[in-house]
Amino acid sequence: MNTSTTAGPSLRAAAAATFVVFGINGFVFASWAARIPAVTETLHLTSGQMGTLLLCIAVGSLLALPTAGLVVGKIGTANAVRTGGLLSALAGVGIALSLSAESIPGTAVSLFFFGIGVGLWDVSQNIEGADVEHKLRRTIMPQFHAAFSGGAFVGALIGAGLSTLGIGLPLHLLVIAAVVVVVALVAPRYFLPHAAQAAPVEGEPTAVKGPSAWRDGRTLLIGVVVLGATLTEGAGNDWIAKATVDGLGSSESTGALMFALFVLAMTAMRLFGGRVIDIYGRVVVLRASMAAATAGLCLFVLAGNIWLAGVGAALWGVGSALAFPMGMSAAADDPKHAAARVSVVSTLGYVSFLAGPPLLGYLGDLTGIHLALLAILAPILVALLLAGAARPLASKSQPSKPQSSAPQSSK
Repeated sequence: MNTSTTAGPSLRAAAAATFVVFGINGFVFASWAARIPAVTETLHLTSGQMGTLLLCIAVGSLLALPTAGLVVGKIGTANAVRTGGLLSALAGVGIALSLSAESIPGTAVSLFFFGIGVGLWDVSQNIEGADVEHKLRRTIMPQFHAAFSGGAFVGALIGAGLSTLGIGLPLHLLVIAAVVVVVALVAPRYFLPHAAQAAPVEGEPTAVKGPSAWRDGRTLLIGVVVLGATLTEGAGNDWIAKATVDGLGSSESTGALMFALFVLAMTAMRLFGGRVIDIYGRVVVLRASMAAATAGLCLFVLAGNIWLAGVGAALWGVGSALAFPMGMSAAADDPKHAAARVSVVSTLGYVSFLAGPPLLGYLGDLTGIHLALLAILAPILVALLLAGAARPLASKSQPSKPQSSAPQSSK
């Protein structure tokens, strides 16, 4: 009800801590993604075989994501982020040691546990972000995801620099693991109290966190929209560097820089996206985003030179920027059911975000990864058609109940 009393230092600290956690999450992800060409070369893999390794991350995350809402309900977002971060760091050490030994099985097992850690970490930070957004009563989720993209941009630049200097990925990953341990132990101390996310709803003590969220039609439609939309981001994260190297004959460091450009465009759009969403609404912005992603993807793939491809990568990044944060906000429109519904939408979104890119790798063995990226156009069209599902609950002629004066109470 009256959340103004929470809008003091503790809420600002929670927002800052959530921003940091999102940023480090992106930094970790990009540190891996920007150097996928190096992993492919170290382990002597084809695009399809590299796709299988990426699938290990997807399987781990998809095992963690459906239960992440329950885990948060039991131990709170702070402890869930700690658990996910520490597991990711430990898995990063395993990846580093396995690459040093040129062990494909060791790398695969480590990536599986990396996926579990990242999955739990991601859902937990999004639940915390949604809770902070509701208490601030303004759209801030895109800025949290801008932190993720900003962290990814820094990670990609560092990856490009280390690649140019000839510094191996194993040492790179070991340093990052140490950074993750520190952040995972310190930042969640400033999160909002666990009771704010875990309080049961009267008459529904366990249904809120149980399978009921999987039977909610609106939640599932939002998940399908996010599933289609986030494939554009996931494919860019995992394959834009390799597609630049293979399709345009560029160096590995140029591929990493192309990835950095893609991430920089996403970051910029997410920083200012909240205001755009508040002005035009989720549905309009989501459809415009998918149109921009389509244009950027086609330009990147069909361009004959590095400069036009760079313009396409930037436009692709702009189009990929807001779909996932809008999906998280839409799933959390009803604060009472936010944890369960964010978990459901995250799970459906990550089916494409994590499992889609490996499948593109298999297709890339047949057509080349550069052309294989055009397969993303089909799920983008699905997201465009179903974008109306993300419309705020308050705009659907609901009687204004005294539950919360949500930021989108008007159209």
